[in-house]
Amino acid sequence: MTTTTPRELPGHQAHDPHSGVHSEQGGLPGEHPGRHRNPVIKVRDLAWLEFAKPDLAAAERFAHAFGFVTAATSPDELQLRGTDPGSPCVIVRKRRESRFLGPTFRAADATDLLRLAAAHRTTVRPLPESIGGVGVELVDPSGLPVRVVADTHELPRLPAQAPLALNLGGEARRVNATQRPLRAPARVQRLGHVVLQSTRYGEALDWYLENLGLIVSDFLYYEGQRHRGPTMSFIRCDRGDEPADHHTLAMNLGPSNRYVHSAYQVADLDAMAAGGQYLLDEGYRRSWGIGRHIQGSQLFDYWRDPDGFLVEHFADGDLFDCHLTPGWAPMSASGLAQWGPPATPDFLGVAPGKDALAEARSIIRSLREDNEFDLERLRGLLKVASS
Repeated sequence: MTTTTPRELPGHQAHDPHSGVHSEQGGLPGEHPGRHRNPVIKVRDLAWLEFAKPDLAAAERFAHAFGFVTAATSPDELQLRGTDPGSPCVIVRKRRESRFLGPTFRAADATDLLRLAAAHRTTVRPLPESIGGVGVELVDPSGLPVRVVADTHELPRLPAQAPLALNLGGEARRVNATQRPLRAPARVQRLGHVVLQSTRYGEALDWYLENLGLIVSDFLYYEGQRHRGPTMSFIRCDRGDEPADHHTLAMNLGPSNRYVHSAYQVADLDAMAAGGQYLLDEGYRRSWGIGRHIQGSQLFDYWRDPDGFLVEHFADGDLFDCHLTPGWAPMSASGLAQWGPPATPDFLGVAPGKDALAEARSIIRSLREDNEFDLERLRGLLKVASS
């Protein structure tokens, strides 16, 4: 396989963030550029995620064990936050059945919301007083509600969990002192990203790039199907010269439109590992980890909450500015991590159980419908799961 170097935009010194032992590639002529020439707006960040759950008390117990702090609570709603200032990370609404209700992105200012509303022939509406500010409600091509907000209330910074002082090589940063990280919840700092699956991946990808001004950091494609285009993208906010997380949103092609996982930053590896031991002691289930990803480079640890939602602790992720164009690599289960245990059947969604059964039914239904997930794509996905 020939390795090519991802290209920087003109006028910037060439740098290959994808170089290394995994042979990631840059784009080929005519492939997806990973950005829209003239987006409607450029969002600043992912603000919060919304979920519906029947048992708010159980959701709050897990949230505290995972490292969230309760920002506000009522009989019908639970707001969870990290230690960083800003809005809540997660809003949980009491409903009979568990489901993901959608992501909320933060605009640079309210003027952007007027532009976005005009483009979609909708209106800017005030948000509930507990959140403050204003928002625009949209629906992406997969049918997922997407909200963009501005001028929301700013929660104050909370005391954060400090990274441990490490003796690295010949650098002595800790002398006459021992290392004793507490087996306690890893304090969540902030919401990092959300991963979504879509039967209309290409259409949905273009929608987010055009309307929210997001840009692609990395594309993945099914082995032998690169000519058909990518099947997964890791997408970041375009903040110009200001670095942003390698991905704020990730999307992949699949047989159903669904939430895959969301990720929350913690201080360091010790916070992640000790926090993981605490979660195990409390009876919660690890899905996959601990390891280090390739795309994004994050240290990761994945858990299932009581409602079956997959959530991730992460630390030490890549930061890119707007000048780098996407990397390209084949998609495989073994290519999800540089080191760590193999990706588990639970993480890959193939463990026996109701979720795997639901996805199998989705495959049959999707193959009968008019969407991007056809028989060739199914063969590619099955190769990924077995690789």
